[in-house]
Amino acid sequence: MSDIIVEKSSVELPENLIFGKILTPHVFEMDYSGKDGQWINPAIKELKNLELSPAAMVFHYGQAIFEGLKAYKRVDGKIGLFRPEKNFERLNRSARRMCIPEFDEEMVLNALKELIKLDQDWIPTKPGYSLYIRPLVFGMDPLLGVKPSQDYKFIIMLSPVGPYYPEGFKPVPILATDKYVRAVRDGVGDCKTAGNYAASLYAQVEAKKQGFTQVLFLDAIEKKYVEEVGTMNFFVHFKDEVATAKLNGSILPGITRLSVLQILKEWNYNVSERNISIDEIFEAHENGNLVELFGTGTAAVISSISKLKYRDNEILFDQEEPGELGMRLYKELSDIQYGVKEDTRNWITYVE
Repeated sequence: MSDIIVEKSSVELPENLIFGKILTPHVFEMDYSGKDGQWINPAIKELKNLELSPAAMVFHYGQAIFEGLKAYKRVDGKIGLFRPEKNFERLNRSARRMCIPEFDEEMVLNALKELIKLDQDWIPTKPGYSLYIRPLVFGMDPLLGVKPSQDYKFIIMLSPVGPYYPEGFKPVPILATDKYVRAVRDGVGDCKTAGNYAASLYAQVEAKKQGFTQVLFLDAIEKKYVEEVGTMNFFVHFKDEVATAKLNGSILPGITRLSVLQILKEWNYNVSERNISIDEIFEAHENGNLVELFGTGTAAVISSISKLKYRDNEILFDQEEPGELGMRLYKELSDIQYGVKEDTRNWITYVE
């Protein structure tokens, strides 16, 4: 990291933080040279626009992967990252599937710490606020030809953010669809790659026109089993079980999902990773066996669900108050992230 450039910016942290719209003054960058066969030129630089050829392969063939994690200003004044090693493990897993060269996870984590230290004044201190971290890797070759790129750019950018839902921790309405699918098994659904999110946009736009916050996608083969929401994994709390879709190759293995599963087992819930049909959820609601629904993800942590609609059927929960288990999980995770509660599971990595 001898090439680190420190260029202090005079830009001040704005008051109104809209998720993902503001970036800090610095980024981490490094390049992969196909000629040299290695990642080179790691550096922290002042944030500037990139200059790319319009023939850059990422624009044409979608060779792009990314991650999302957060840094938190904790109650003791320290800066903490929540399980960052899992994010970089997953980024390398996505890289393998997308024919992108893997990187040294420890080196990149250390670079991230240096970047955060440089821009630490941009970490908001209000409750529920944090510093969102977006690592990104994409193909650079200026070539119109369907094959893996030889050269790549790796970037980490930072964005100070407020709560994902500005209205507070309130339940959100979800639309389940069998009209569109997000991903298919044995494809790239379990990778955090750009095309998966592009595939979800049309359904999301249609759902928002109908007053729903997000879309719950079903499996692409039988179109009967719930998989994930566009930005989060999906959990069903039955009376005798908490279930989520099993990782079958078309579902992103969420870090928050992984953490929630561990917490629920520690709390002695009957936890299952299995196929859950959309019909099973509505039948459970009819016979009184459905307690609540919630989603898990880095951006919102926990999203309690107020309404689930599928075709002409609706399940309604409290429109104002989140479900009890979702609220309990949100508090547990948030308290660990912000240092209100002791990190007994060693999930926090400190930026020191």
